[in-house]
Amino acid sequence: MKCRKCENKASVHMRQHKLALCKEHYLEWVPEQTARFIKKYEMFTPNEKILVAVSGGKDSLSLWDILVRLGYQVDGLYLGLGIDGGINYSHESQRLAEKFANENNLKLHVVDIEKEYGHSIPVLSESSHRGHGKPCAVCGLAKRHEMNRIARDLGYDVLATGHNLDDEAAVLFGNTLTWSGDYLLRQGPVLAGAEGLARKVKPLCRFYEREMTAYAIARGIEYIYDECPFADGSQSIFYKESLNLLETARPGAKLIFYLSFLEAKKAGNLFIERSVGHAHLHPCPRCGQPTSTPDFCSFCRMIEKAQTEAAE
Repeated sequence: MKCRKCENKASVHMRQHKLALCKEHYLEWVPEQTARFIKKYEMFTPNEKILVAVSGGKDSLSLWDILVRLGYQVDGLYLGLGIDGGINYSHESQRLAEKFANENNLKLHVVDIEKEYGHSIPVLSESSHRGHGKPCAVCGLAKRHEMNRIARDLGYDVLATGHNLDDEAAVLFGNTLTWSGDYLLRQGPVLAGAEGLARKVKPLCRFYEREMTAYAIARGIEYIYDECPFADGSQSIFYKESLNLLETARPGAKLIFYLSFLEAKKAGNLFIERSVGHAHLHPCPRCGQPTSTPDFCSFCRMIEKAQTEAAE
């Protein structure tokens, strides 16, 4: 198959777009499309400071690479979670994130959860009802808290994450199965900021996972191939596998599913009532981040519980 732009042999074939491109034109196409999505969803401007959450994986490192190529002011943030899983997962992820930053002369902020709060994510999950044998919920809470804290404290205007279309479609699928109205109303390429909360954006939300894999390989970006050891058997992976079956039979199904949702949400046709009022937010007495709970935020309560149990 030939590249649509130059007639040379195509390296990447995207059935959902009916498009095939050679390596050179594919590496031009991805940033062009990213720039288009940033503009379409009004994610940020060239004058704003952007913080990219990097995990050492293909999506986040590719996003960092793309935004730098597009000329944005962008730094990285790596959160050390203390996950080993027999494969030195967190250590290897950090090594690759630091390697990418050093090779490209970029600034990377590193926050080690255990050094910062005294416990790794697996240990925190053992003392929290959120764990239930797997630290995914605790991990998510900690990452949200710390990403927002660093963005706020260091004066970044925007927090960007590397969620791709497969990620977004899987979340949407799960929330639709249970008609989780609040989550559905919040899902989208942009989550507006508020006092104490950074604006969150997902510039890769319309790229398939395999497209980002192709980009990382073509750009020579070294990334961690292993999934998080705790992801095995997770609902998100089950949803992704289910959607992949649909995508195989109907190329473009995931993209249509996601884009149709965004259009329905924009038009107010989700058949979900919006809350009349918003939860009252106040600064957490300990960390200062906005919370709707009457005292400490969920993260600070989790840390306090872990510290109390460790002292007993």
